[in-house]
Amino acid sequence: METSLDKRAAPASAPSATPASSVQRTVYSVLGAISFSHLLNDMIQSLILAIYPMLKDNFSLSFTQIGLITLTYQITASMLQPLVGVFTDKRPMPYSLPVGMGFTLCGLLLMSVAPSFPVLLVAASLVGCGSSVFHPESSRVARMASGGRHGLAQSLFQVGGNAGTSLGPLLAAAIVIPHGQRSIAWFSVAALVAIVVLTQIGRWYKAHPAMKKKRAEVPHAALSRRHVAAAMGILVLLVFSKYFYLASINSYFTFYLIDRFHLSVQTAQIHLFIFLAAVAAGTIIGGPVGDRIGRKYVIWGSILGVAPFTLLLPYANLFWTSVLSVIIGVVLASAFSAILVYAQELIPGKVGMVAGLFFGFAFGLGGIGAAVLGQLADATSINFVYKVCSFLPLIGILTVLLPDVEGKRAKKAA
Repeated sequence: METSLDKRAAPASAPSATPASSVQRTVYSVLGAISFSHLLNDMIQSLILAIYPMLKDNFSLSFTQIGLITLTYQITASMLQPLVGVFTDKRPMPYSLPVGMGFTLCGLLLMSVAPSFPVLLVAASLVGCGSSVFHPESSRVARMASGGRHGLAQSLFQVGGNAGTSLGPLLAAAIVIPHGQRSIAWFSVAALVAIVVLTQIGRWYKAHPAMKKKRAEVPHAALSRRHVAAAMGILVLLVFSKYFYLASINSYFTFYLIDRFHLSVQTAQIHLFIFLAAVAAGTIIGGPVGDRIGRKYVIWGSILGVAPFTLLLPYANLFWTSVLSVIIGVVLASAFSAILVYAQELIPGKVGMVAGLFFGFAFGLGGIGAAVLGQLADATSINFVYKVCSFLPLIGILTVLLPDVEGKRAKKAA
């Protein structure tokens, strides 16, 4: 792997005076490897979400405690990711990727033998630590290998994670639910494979010309710091609307289907898989479309455009719930790659910090959302939770306030 990656990365050593997009080739072997690692990393995370019904029965947990498990591993990741990003912007650490996956491996093994709820929380925090290292640095690798096609690279990277997330419920239904808590340890093989792949990526990363000479990047000339800060604030609100809504699906969709339509756990998890597969499809669409027409328009269509479907979901029958969940997954998922690259272009030269901030914020919101919505479900009902969350995408109207920093460039590329 190292030899082929090095050969394909060679064009990156061209003079920095020439735009990166014209002298670099997109290194698909690296993008494929980092996307595959993302698949394995997020598959492990979604596996934890998918076994919540089993953990709830085994440990007699309330919905609030279920939400606390999600809160623990996502808050751990959200607090550390921006710090990791800031640190590695100044001192890149190519081999931090396999080290981070080692934390995930330890958390996975601990969860398979956890005897109590507090130990489950410790295991969840280790998985969160692994993600806090993985996401900022792997996002940097994707950008380094993009050849200037940043939206495409982030989409390929993200779709691996979303594909892994969609596999978690299927694997839980096929392996963990029938064989019990200890079978979680079987997925340590996936973490070990990821460590091997990430070690090879670390070698490519270390040999990349960017490690020898850091290119100077300057902020977008047309925007003041105040405008950049305002745009970042709007992006944070959009991420809030997206991930708070996704928290309602990721953590409680199976419970919603079981409660409202009286489905079995396995059947409900298949519906969750269908939704997560739709999320993966939407992710791969958002980046390339943003490269072509401009990321602001993708963000606008994704966040606000999904609102009619979320508003209908709580009132649909089982068939239309399945149809609407697919539409919601595809439309809503197309936003994140566009948001991330848009933010990186607002603050050039801070790839790790921006990736850590937005991945961390997304994780934190997912955790907070899971805990808050769990308490709301305990106090009211799962159906009421979905009625409340259905209004969140209306926050997408704020997209109109984002500056069109890339409109001219996108039109020229088209």
